[in-house]
Amino acid sequence: MTAPLEVAVAALASSALMSGLWLIGRRVRNWSVVDPGWAISVVLCALVYATASGAPWTAHRVVTLACAATWGLRHAFLLLKHRVIGRPEEGRYVELRARWGSYAFFAFFQAQALLAVILSLPFLLACRSTATAVPVPAVLVFGVGLLGEAIADAQLRAWTSNPAHRGRTCRRGLWAWSRHPNYFFEFVIWCAFALLGSSHLYGFLAFTAPAIILLLLLFVTGIPPAERQALRSRGDDYRAYQRTTSAFVPWPRRAEPPNRSKG
Repeated sequence: MTAPLEVAVAALASSALMSGLWLIGRRVRNWSVVDPGWAISVVLCALVYATASGAPWTAHRVVTLACAATWGLRHAFLLLKHRVIGRPEEGRYVELRARWGSYAFFAFFQAQALLAVILSLPFLLACRSTATAVPVPAVLVFGVGLLGEAIADAQLRAWTSNPAHRGRTCRRGLWAWSRHPNYFFEFVIWCAFALLGSSHLYGFLAFTAPAIILLLLLFVTGIPPAERQALRSRGDDYRAYQRTTSAFVPWPRRAEPPNRSKG
């Protein structure tokens, strides 16, 4: 199967999945199902690329699919657990549903399917690469990203599960070095995916995926809405946190600037 045909099959599979999730979301009136669905769509695209060519399986291709599946299934599980099952619909989706209506929201689900196809480019390149050996650098970077993200998530869960911390910002562990360490290590994971695809003749194109992820995290769906919500819920405590702690890249804390009286 040629590369364009593989992409077409992946796009159809991703679109079908998102269409089914749209029907589920419409029935249960919770569009948050789009988030775990997006992660599964990326894995589905990787699965198509790994199996559609019919070429012999290599260690490089096995590792590529394993990394995609490990990231995607973990991501989808956590999103289902914390945003969908037994949870109210996220406020942003309530607002969008009220503004657009359920049928117009179908286009949003399909846009997520398209984004999954675009971001799966590193897996297409990796699976069509002539490389056969285990991509050690990519595996190491992936391990760092996955471990860092898991540690950040666990530290935040431990903090928020304590009622004594209500209204206070977590400043422990990785959260003492970055206001969004989970987002930083998510970006590291996507850099690992780009490394997987870099073995292809046109492997430089694989780095468009982490570039898009970085753009989304820094300016669109990641840090900006998270910061707004934190300021609404934690106010001055979070403002003090902003003054001393890096927004993204883990870095030693800055000293709190001294208060200066006017006049």
